[in-house]
Amino acid sequence: MFKFKCSQKVYDIGGVKVGGAPWENPPVLIGSIFYHKHKIVKDEKSGEFDKNTAEELIKTVEDISNKTKLPAMLDVVIASPNAAIKYLDFVSNTTKMPILVDALSTDAMGVAFKHVRDVGLLDRVVFNSLNAKSKDDEFKLLQEYGIKASVLLLYTERVVDVDIRMKNLELLLEKSKVYGIEKILVDTFVIDVPSLSAAMKTLLEIKSRYGLPCGAGAHNAISSQRKSFKERFGLEGTKACELASNLATIVMGADFLLYGPIETAKEVFPAVYTIYTSYRYLGRRKDLLIEI
Repeated sequence: MFKFKCSQKVYDIGGVKVGGAPWENPPVLIGSIFYHKHKIVKDEKSGEFDKNTAEELIKTVEDISNKTKLPAMLDVVIASPNAAIKYLDFVSNTTKMPILVDALSTDAMGVAFKHVRDVGLLDRVVFNSLNAKSKDDEFKLLQEYGIKASVLLLYTERVVDVDIRMKNLELLLEKSKVYGIEKILVDTFVIDVPSLSAAMKTLLEIKSRYGLPCGAGAHNAISSQRKSFKERFGLEGTKACELASNLATIVMGADFLLYGPIETAKEVFPAVYTIYTSYRYLGRRKDLLIEI
């Protein structure tokens, strides 16, 4: 268990606290809905979807979140401008959970942000995400519509390089300050198995140096190569690998976890609960903590 030298920042997003020491606030678990090829989506362009099944999935997350006392957010993937309002209205009316607006184009961003502002959802949303290759137009959209919270994704083609991730963060922090982004969640970027270890090392570096809330889409370590894992280990083995990759970041003190498809909440929440509960007890024993 790590104790970080730097004071740890804690942000309130829609009533959910994210950040702090590993035992201070429970990690926030974020599942994706309306993602590419999600079975409940009938038409990505028009935003038509199975509302009954979508509601069941969201209620399942709420239920397991209540049982484990682990906070949840929803990553709402918006593939087109036409889908933006439909998805956001449905999710915001179905649950009080904070929402990550995962808009996949600037057109979708504009429609989504305007709607978020117009209906009074600004305090409940986080943009997912900005990276070092994001154009100024994207930053300006956040500023124009008053989006104050964003995930900063430390994307790099040099997937095992920690230094480039840190340089990307410095660039993004400078631009975030210019464009008025006040609540920052850092996604240390996982795209495959080799990148997972670099992402975890980066997480420790950032929390030690900046104290910012950090996490990752750790399931990508497996999902990006799911076919080969499935051929080698079968479906159950692949699920075990995905769960292991998600838990790895929690063990290292992640403040949030983008655990992948919302359907996996039933497995992820109890597994994270086990680790966090253990860490809470360890956190009481200050003499056992490793300062970094």
